[in-house]
Amino acid sequence: MKLVNLRNDSIIAEQINPAYPFFKRLRGLMFTKKLDEGVGLHIKPCRSIHTFFMNYTIDVLYLNESNVVVAIDESLEPGKVGKLYSDAHSVVELPKGTVQETGTKVGDELLFKTA
Repeated sequence: MKLVNLRNDSIIAEQINPAYPFFKRLRGLMFTKKLDEGVGLHIKPCRSIHTFFMNYTIDVLYLNESNVVVAIDESLEPGKVGKLYSDAHSVVELPKGTVQETGTKVGDELLFKTA
């Protein structure tokens, strides 16, 4: 599925991989070598993340239940813990630089679009 920003009609990611079952959420991107351009991971439910056991920096979008961006972590480095956002319902982990490239901002409504 794709992730689209409805405010500016930009495609944030061409391929979003779901991480909804417990063990997929638990593993997330740990032990992966990289996150390819145009690819992201949607973790739900989730209000906070960490980058332990990762070897690369990522951008993170925190979304509420309506898929509105409530917070953003840009360039979250390996070995860090993201903030806990009580109004977040899910997160999208993306390659570093995606937030800036797509102009995504807090308050933007996102759409998960299936082919």
